[in-house]
Amino acid sequence: MDEGAVLWEPTRERVASARVTAFLEWLSARGVGPFRTYDELWGWSVEDIEGFWDALRRYFAVGPEVAGPVLVRGHRAEGAHWFPELRLNYVDAVGRHPDGHLALVGRDEGGGRRALTYGELRAAAGAAAAGLRRLGVGPGDRVAAVVPNGVEAAVGLLAAASIGAVWSSCAPEFGAEGMIDRFSQIEPSVLLTTTGYRYGGQYFETASKVAALEGSLDRLRATVVVPGPGGEDLGKAPPGARRVDWSELLAAPAPLVPEPLAFEHPLWILYSSGTTGLPKPIVQGHGGIMLEHLKSVALHCDLGPGDRFFWFSTTGWMMWNFLMGGLLVGATVVAYDGSPRWPDLGGLWRLARDESVTFFGTSAAFVETCRGAGLSPRTEVAPTSVRTLGSTGSPLSPEGFAWAAAE
Repeated sequence: MDEGAVLWEPTRERVASARVTAFLEWLSARGVGPFRTYDELWGWSVEDIEGFWDALRRYFAVGPEVAGPVLVRGHRAEGAHWFPELRLNYVDAVGRHPDGHLALVGRDEGGGRRALTYGELRAAAGAAAAGLRRLGVGPGDRVAAVVPNGVEAAVGLLAAASIGAVWSSCAPEFGAEGMIDRFSQIEPSVLLTTTGYRYGGQYFETASKVAALEGSLDRLRATVVVPGPGGEDLGKAPPGARRVDWSELLAAPAPLVPEPLAFEHPLWILYSSGTTGLPKPIVQGHGGIMLEHLKSVALHCDLGPGDRFFWFSTTGWMMWNFLMGGLLVGATVVAYDGSPRWPDLGGLWRLARDESVTFFGTSAAFVETCRGAGLSPRTEVAPTSVRTLGSTGSPLSPEGFAWAAAE
């Protein structure tokens, strides 16, 4: 095929129903634009950055209406401060969706399935936040997690964020050195971990890795333990710290009440790959990520309450954080823990079929592997609900695009 060939164009009906179209109409009704094409909208977004981001904030009703500047510019780029008078919390939007609407489906390669409505998710996060407060966690404290992509990870993130603690996570399959390289730099006061996990049809315990990690964290006060499928424990806690079961953390029901925080208050810490020295911690704030996720998930991915949003990821990859952004728009997030090739390459496509996934996110490598294996998801497992395929992690080849469009 020729690189640059148009493989797909949306129908008029798809354009009319798209969330970015609704945003354009909202702008036009307020005298902004009109923008006749996506390129015109993009041009405005980069030429009038204050106008664009303030319009986005108002469109998605982010934070209360307050007087004050949108952007205070410093002498250098890093001296810029956005919405200095605004107080909000990334978790605010999670409270907008109906109690009975399905929020999260956690699947694992062993066949397990757990589902939470938005009401149940808020209740669990509220109880977990109360448990973190009992452990002395407050705004600015770090909560580090070594957990699979599932219910506990989502609940832990929302609980920590709601009280202004700073979340950071990595996957259980990381080695002890990889965990220590990341978390020893941020000095967490609480560690959330599991005792074991399954991957590729095998079971792995985490006790020795967690012990090494705990020994490297000088300010650790407590380790919250999520039981793994193997039923083992982590042994004795290190001096100065205590062990708390996940059930104990959630023992006292409490409402989820997000703390109003400064727009730039740290939300979470991501990391660079670590190919040149230690992984570099990357701090991202509540307001900026909330707006970016709303823009990306709603306007770019066209997701809303009627969608089921899946992206294959572990908790050690930033796409997991992006997946959690689906909760801001009321989508049902589908999280998967395990190997993308277990029991075979068709496993994730069957998951998409079974869970009626509308947005299927994966990596370019997975797409190329499926293409190379001659897999035809549409004919073999028929994930007919899938409307959009997302690819990231590395560039997708023209042949990969053609396969995705055809299949």
